[in-house]
Amino acid sequence: MPGCRVASHRRLADTGGVSELGSALRQWRDRLSPADAGLPASATRRAPGLRREELAQLAGISVDYVTRLEQGRVTTPSGQVLESLARALRLSREERELVFALGRRVPRQDRMRTELTPSVCRLLEQLQTPVCVYDACWTQLAWNRPYAVLFGDPGGLRGLDANLVYRKMAGGPTRVRQGAAESEEYLDAYVADLRATQARFPRDPRVTRLIAALTASSARFATLWNGHEIAALHETHKTIEHPQLGLLHLDCDVLTVDGADLRVVLFTAAPGTPQADALRLLASLDVTPVEQPAAQPANDKS
Repeated sequence: MPGCRVASHRRLADTGGVSELGSALRQWRDRLSPADAGLPASATRRAPGLRREELAQLAGISVDYVTRLEQGRVTTPSGQVLESLARALRLSREERELVFALGRRVPRQDRMRTELTPSVCRLLEQLQTPVCVYDACWTQLAWNRPYAVLFGDPGGLRGLDANLVYRKMAGGPTRVRQGAAESEEYLDAYVADLRATQARFPRDPRVTRLIAALTASSARFATLWNGHEIAALHETHKTIEHPQLGLLHLDCDVLTVDGADLRVVLFTAAPGTPQADALRLLASLDVTPVEQPAAQPANDKS
């Protein structure tokens, strides 16, 4: 399983004042040295942080405006000003979101947030049921061992092959078993969900590249994409054919994560059922590669 990346958190001190935004900007300015901001250091400097004049220069706004922000006389600056301040202050993703929240603005998102949160890392480490984490484009990011045992080892998948929608359109090897009607229904849902992602992140190059590759390689995808349907995918069940455990009919839930653009997919079975017994056996089985089924529908390469 790929390593979990946990974003660091910084806590602001109690402001004790009127404007939380002003207090936050002052604290972030005080902690950033001129050298870190690419400015020459001065031997006469009495404080380690940036001066208001320096922050104004870096952000491209007036010193008077920085002063009014820090003193709480401006509480709802424009998104462009907040973006400039966040960039000048070298804020982390979490801090950038905070400064927009304090400024009562919604931050623009040019890229999907794919960092694994601490809670998602704990799910992968602690749950004994199969779990896989995808980004908003359905590219696999992380999984636990039970998932790799159940579906086959995804560790060797690279590039487009790591994307669930691309593999489905290309007829790649899979242990998931679906009838023609069910397969078409799922494909419609995946494409509609991907369109919703494209609407949220129109400038993310990962989204753009995936859609271009799918459109170029599959006439079926291009037809569905031009249908302009938008929907979220909520899976309810999957039938998996495991080489040792046979056919397993499992419940499948897709969870979203606050503060990240992740899809966490969990596979479970009702207690006391043969499916639940089979899931418990996953811990004792080896991880093996997934093989191409003997009979596979014709690939859509047009």
